[in-house]
Amino acid sequence: MTSVSTAAPARAGLGSRAVDAVAKWGFVAVTVLLIVFFALTEPAFATIDNVFGMLKYIAPIGIAGLGVTLAMTVGGLDLSVGANAGFAVSIAAWTMVIGNQVGGIAVGVVLISGALIGAVNAALIVFARIPDLLATLATMFTVVGLKLIIVDGKSISSQMTLDDGTTAPGRFTPDFVWFDRGSIGPVSVPVLLFLGLTVLLWFVLDRTRWGRALAAVGSNPEAARLAGIRVRAYRAAAYIGCGILASIAGLVLAARIGQGDVSAGNSLLLDAVAVSLVGVSVLGIGRPNAWGTALGAVLIAVMVTGFSMQGLPYYIQDFGKGVVLLVALLFSFTFRRRKTTIVAGSTTAS
Repeated sequence: MTSVSTAAPARAGLGSRAVDAVAKWGFVAVTVLLIVFFALTEPAFATIDNVFGMLKYIAPIGIAGLGVTLAMTVGGLDLSVGANAGFAVSIAAWTMVIGNQVGGIAVGVVLISGALIGAVNAALIVFARIPDLLATLATMFTVVGLKLIIVDGKSISSQMTLDDGTTAPGRFTPDFVWFDRGSIGPVSVPVLLFLGLTVLLWFVLDRTRWGRALAAVGSNPEAARLAGIRVRAYRAAAYIGCGILASIAGLVLAARIGQGDVSAGNSLLLDAVAVSLVGVSVLGIGRPNAWGTALGAVLIAVMVTGFSMQGLPYYIQDFGKGVVLLVALLFSFTFRRRKTTIVAGSTTAS
């Protein structure tokens, strides 16, 4: 009996360590294996230019994903990030092309619009007590409709003919398009912006009392309230911050497209939510975190770029994203529960 009771905890401990290793390093291993595979099969994949190109491509998605991560930290989810980014594209184009304003004004208008959309979400969720999914879904449809109303359902481009027969007086100014086409040294501005915002969000969430308060609100709002944390204020701040980050993603998209494409941002929501959920599973942290979201964005960039280089059709990319998200959910929930079961069994056996 002694040998059995001793062996059971040993086996359980080994199983727990194995499951913990899979949950902690599984996604990192998948990312590394994909990089190695594409580098071996497509020599151009491993070039420095391609690496920076991948990061530049994924920057708007990653930035919007950071916004979703912030909302998830307080236990919510923002479904309006794609519409917010698309609205930023249209409002920036309207400000410069039709309003004939400089790029700096357009940037200010974009950031203010993002903050206002986030504030509307905060009001609906925090004060009107509407569930976050329903509130942000309503905001998404409203913002999409408002965007079309403002631009009369048309994409905005330089030298376009207006309804009165005149030509639009403005254009996308060089200082605005710099947000996508500019670079500092060998690194493009979108990459620097994405990395900078990732570091900033990581610092706020992991190294400040505000971040700890946000996590406490997301984990147990009632306990946070009893501890003296202003739950409503922190939840509202998270949604406003999410709105601003989504508008920054739209700013980069607008500078990249160079016109007010009314369809811009339509696919951003699903990708942003995907990279945020993937981030929860990275390194077994089990909670929303900035570096996990960044790695999730990198993984999707690797997949999309690798599949494109191999000539696979676009729908294979969507299938691959779905598989990645399913695996992330397995790492985040199934393996973690399995680990808990193993540890509980070990305790009982001993």
